[in-house]
Formats: sequence, structure tokens, C-alpha cells
Amino acid sequence: MRHRIVALAVAGVLAAAVPAGAASPEPVPGYGDEDGDGYEDGDGYEDGDGYEDGYGYEDGDGDSPPPGPTPPPPGSASPDGEAWAWTQLTSGGTQIRYVSTDSSQTCPSVRYTYGGSQHTDPLSRRSEPRGLQFPTTVCEAEVPLTASDATLVPATVRAARLHPSTGQLPLPNWTSTTRPARIGVIGDTGCELPADMNEPAQNCANRWPFRQIADSVVDRTRPNLVVHVGDYLYREDPGRGNDNPAGCTSTADAANWACVVADFFRPAERLLATAPVVLARGNHEDCNMNQQGGAGGAWFRYLADELRSNGSCSLFSRPAMIHAGTLTLASVDSSLADRRDDGSTANQGTYTTQFNAVNQAAALAPGDVFVVTHKPLWMVKAAGQTPGAVTWATRVLDGAVANTQLRHLQSKVRMVLSGHFHLAQKLDFDSTRPPQLTLGNSGGPLDNGPIDGNVELQSIGTPPQQVNQSVTKLRTPGGLAIYGYGDLRWDGTTWNLTFRDRTGDPLGSSCRLSTSTDHRNFVC
Repeated sequence: MRHRIVALAVAGVLAAAVPAGAASPEPVPGYGDEDGDGYEDGDGYEDGDGYEDGYGYEDGDGDSPPPGPTPPPPGSASPDGEAWAWTQLTSGGTQIRYVSTDSSQTCPSVRYTYGGSQHTDPLSRRSEPRGLQFPTTVCEAEVPLTASDATLVPATVRAARLHPSTGQLPLPNWTSTTRPARIGVIGDTGCELPADMNEPAQNCANRWPFRQIADSVVDRTRPNLVVHVGDYLYREDPGRGNDNPAGCTSTADAANWACVVADFFRPAERLLATAPVVLARGNHEDCNMNQQGGAGGAWFRYLADELRSNGSCSLFSRPAMIHAGTLTLASVDSSLADRRDDGSTANQGTYTTQFNAVNQAAALAPGDVFVVTHKPLWMVKAAGQTPGAVTWATRVLDGAVANTQLRHLQSKVRMVLSGHFHLAQKLDFDSTRPPQLTLGNSGGPLDNGPIDGNVELQSIGTPPQQVNQSVTKLRTPGGLAIYGYGDLRWDGTTWNLTFRDRTGDPLGSSCRLSTSTDHRNFVC
């Protein structure tokens, strides 16, 4: 676990909590907005963007619409640079994304089969190179559900090196009436190189397991979908690393494109070529004091639900409803929640507004909903043998849910997927509260965890509810966690969870989620 302590001016950022009986919250991306901005006109906020000015993002922030489709470049140009392509599920649908350092600054075309016919669509340029941090052209294109066989057209790729080298990109294998059957869940994956010299640096060359874990997800889970619960960019001081990735070797390189590649894209190369991804923002993708550039700027340029071209960073993002057939993933940006992990409830009103919006959208979902948020709502870090002797997180998010109009998460929410704490843990309450899965053990330095028997003596959350079952994967009870990931599988009736280690081997037995809405628990 990393305590990101960045000097941010947060005065004026706090939002008033939404009181019971207030007007219904605004729609979120993926539901009910006619103009595609995620919020209807007349949403009751001053600038129409769903949050008042001073919340970290506002209309007219200089993020102009992207240019139109880019035609293929002349064939005489010599390929140069390197490009990465992947498939990302967003609130706007399935997107092919492409980032390249080649000098042509053009976008390729993608060819796919849809409705029995072959289609070729040019990607649209989302942003052009911008300074030393972002020497890249970013392109994207939406691909319709049930399309198949997506491949970048070779003649339109001007990069000398392309990842994946075949140009073949995974697409959803589900329809509007089905769902992904195999989901790999990873989190907190980057290699820890703190700027504070008093904190230890991780051995990126020899003891950083993310590539092995990513490959194990491919080989053992064979996923239809991958969910990353946040924290990708850990190289605050790349000069402390021992793997020396090109272009990411000094403090000045922190959060530049080469470091983004080193921390995420290169070790996840096979994984990104295997399945579409859903990406949540972590606290390591936070804003700097200027809310321009840095790790947060990189997030919004390359990985966010809605990409930006101007390098800006917002303290908060709107929730996004991301559809995977009859499964909906409600992505909530908790990167600023309880920044020091000290129990702070700052910004609770902002999160109440967000969870009100999630609840409203979840009620319209066609099936199960997973809330995906980096900071967990209910996670136990330590517990003693006496009731009340417990340290848990995250109080500001738990309080925000309790202050919603429903006073709880909507009944279609089957589970909460989170990370932040570098271990694997499952908590359930055998009640209407959904189980909490914490999966932050996929790369960063590991944390110690609690003794499960002690956790089950404790009551947490608002209102307090006793933990019915705690499963934390540790080397010894109360000791260090184990590297790995989560494996979720749909059996036609419900979800089955298996914690796996870095090689893909199961860590204990699988657990089956109950179908009851009144007694939500896992049977292991």
C-alpha cells in the first residue's frame, strides 16, 4: 500500500452531501443522456458538467473535440517509432485505442467483421504530441458489439514496431443478452520507485511479478474480460529503478509515455492482446498541484473512460456505467478518497452524489452490476480478538453510500471490486450489503493482512454489520500477503471466485456467490 501524500489545494473542492429526499441524481455516462456528455441539460449544476466549478473539472477547460478521421499516410514515408494498441470497454462502448511515437502523427484503420460483412474504419486522432511527457499520437475508434476479427490494417500503421505485432485485437465475445464468462481481476500492478529516498525501491528487474501474473491470467484464466482496479504508475523516481527501460531512467521522466509503457503496457502485452479491459483510476494516477501533466495527466490522456488532449487532470471523475452485455461495471473514481488512509471523511458529499448516480443507473441495468472503485468500501486491515478492535477502510466511501437516497447500494449490485491495499481479501456480511473483494496484490510491494478469525468477530460499515466470512490470502495468519489475482467465472446462474497466485495456481478452494438478495455471501 502506498500513502500518496501530494500537496494539493483542496479548498473549495468539498461538495455538500445529498440529503435524503433530494432530487434524483443526474444520469452517468452510459445511461440516459441525450447529448453524450453523461449528464442531461438542467442538471442543477452551474456549468452543466455535473459538478460545480471548483471540483477539479469544469466546462471550457480547453479540451476541444478531437479532429476527424485521419487518412492513411503516403506509402513513401518510412516507418519509425513504436505503437501500442488495445481494446477498452468504456461508457461509450467498445473502443480500439492506439498510441504511437511515430513521426507521421497519423492514425491507422481497423478492419473487422460485423453483420456478415467486412468493415474498415479509420481511427480518429484524439491527441497529438505534447511536450516531453507526451510524445505520442493517440487514436481511437468505436467498434459495434458482436463485431469480430478486428485487425489494424498493416498499410495504415506507420510505426516501425507495433504491439501486438500481429495487429489483431480482442473484441467482446458476448452479445447484449449474454455476458463475459471469465473475468481476470488485477490491481496495484506497477513497480514501486518512490521519490522519497527513505522508502525502499522495488527490484523491477528481478522481483516485480506483474508480467508473470499478467501471463498467468492469459494462460490459466483465459479471460473474456480483464478488470484493473487501479494503480498503474509507480515510478515516481525512475532513476531508482534497476531495469532501465529506454526513456524512463531519471526523475525527469516520471509519468512520461516511456514510463507508462514500462509500468503497464510492456508487462501486460500478452494480456492486452487476449481480452478487452476495463480500467479504474487509482490514487497513483493523481493530479499534481497544477492539475496539468504528471501521472494524472497521463491517466486522462491514455487510460481514462473519456480521453483528453490537453494534458489536464481532474480531482474527480464522473462515474461511468460500462456495459459488458448483461453485466454492468459501475466505475467510481475514488483516487482522492481518504488520501492519507487515516480515516478522513473529506469530500464525502462528492462521493454521495456519485453513489446516488450509480444507484439510479444500476436500477436501469439489464442484469448484475459490479461497483469497481480503487479504494474499497469495506476492507479490514487489522483486527483483534475483542469486538471493536478493528481497523477498516474506507470510511468516507462507506459514509457516502449510507447518505444516498437509498441508504445503501442498489439491489442489483452483486459485489464491489477494489484494490489499494496490497493483498487479496473477500468479505461478506450475509445481508443485503454486497460482498467486497480487494485485489491489490498484482505487482506492488505486499502488505500484511489480518487474522480472518478475528475479522469475523468485528462489525464495520454504516450501519455496523458483522463480518460473516473473511478470506484473506496470506503466507501466515496476520502475515504478509501473496502475489496473485482474482478469477471470476459465470456458471450460468451465479459467479464463482478463485484467488490465484502469481503462477495461476488456486489459493484454496473456489467460492460461489449466493443468488439471494437478502443473504449475500460466498460459499467456499
